[in-house]
Amino acid sequence: MGRDLGSDLHAPLGQDRQAGRRHNTWLSASLVFGCMAVGAVLVLSLYAMRGDDKLKQVAAVAKTEQAPATASDNRPTSSHNDPSGMPRSNPNSGANIERTLTNDGSVVTKYTPRQRDGKGPILIDAQRIGQDPRVAAQPNEALLEDSPDGRLPIIGPDGTRPMDQYARPWSGARGTRIAIVVGGLGLSQTGTQRAIQQLPPSVTFGMAASGNSLQRWMQEARRTGHELLIQVPLEPFDYPANDPGPGTLLIKSSVKDNLSRLHLAMGEITNYTGIMNYLGGRYLSDAGALEPMLKDLSKRGLLFLDDGTSAQSKTAVVAKALQLPHAFGDLTLDDQLQKDAILKKLDELERIAQRRGQAIGVASAFDESIDAIREWSEEATQRGIEIVGISALARDSVDP
Repeated sequence: MGRDLGSDLHAPLGQDRQAGRRHNTWLSASLVFGCMAVGAVLVLSLYAMRGDDKLKQVAAVAKTEQAPATASDNRPTSSHNDPSGMPRSNPNSGANIERTLTNDGSVVTKYTPRQRDGKGPILIDAQRIGQDPRVAAQPNEALLEDSPDGRLPIIGPDGTRPMDQYARPWSGARGTRIAIVVGGLGLSQTGTQRAIQQLPPSVTFGMAASGNSLQRWMQEARRTGHELLIQVPLEPFDYPANDPGPGTLLIKSSVKDNLSRLHLAMGEITNYTGIMNYLGGRYLSDAGALEPMLKDLSKRGLLFLDDGTSAQSKTAVVAKALQLPHAFGDLTLDDQLQKDAILKKLDELERIAQRRGQAIGVASAFDESIDAIREWSEEATQRGIEIVGISALARDSVDP
């Protein structure tokens, strides 16, 4: 006869319970927990389904967003709208951005290139401020025209001048600036090679129109960052006793003949910003002979550098009337062909620049000149002098 466990206070809890009852209790608990688990799975499934819908909505909206200015910066940027009404975080961005919200609340960001369909951001034309050295030896075909005298520079359809296209970029600061122009490149193969290899890229080169292998030297000089001019022979006062060479422009020649000689010189190479004289005291002093030449340069978007050796030059008057960018040399650096003397001239050039804000020195590609200019340039930059291409100073003569 079984005892009444409810009235037996001395019996251990659960002792003498029937086996069947203990089994039924365990089964009931398992059933409860199983039902709870099934319910939890159903709830999570419903939540996940709703979450998928939200993720799809987030992804669809995110495709319209543009990348911030710096891909590594995930901070929000100011919003802009393009003509299509789509939000843009940065109008200069070139990428799509997709942000996806995950179940744990974190955001996954994906960047992909944006298609260039004509509705994207405006790209800055870097060639308007000088060429990338990697392509600087190649001409801009839009700035060339074919002629009987060769391929000649012209102003492009969009108004780009060769003077701007092939200019050496500079800082834009209005500090003390000096342009150094080394002429005669192409006349001596060893001298030309030494100048290209040893002079800093901020030095402007004058390529002699009568030189040899000019196309090769042009390409090497441009790859190393130099700005170029074409050196054209002009009639000196003591011509023909002092003959600048073949293709010299003469006062007694017709305008047609002189322009043809000018164009033959200009057609020797491409990728230059302007013209400089070789000798030419008499020619530069004759406004009637000078005007057609400078007018042609102005029409073609070039500059003119007067080396400053002729006290009677009419370049300033004629160039100003034609609104031609022009410049004058302040000092001939190597009229004494000794390194120490050239260094003293460079120091004098620096004093001129300190007084006026800028100065131009002209030299030839002699070994002594190259050595002195290289040494002085390294020291001058440490004193805050900026050596610039000649176009940086010629531009000031026209621009306000």
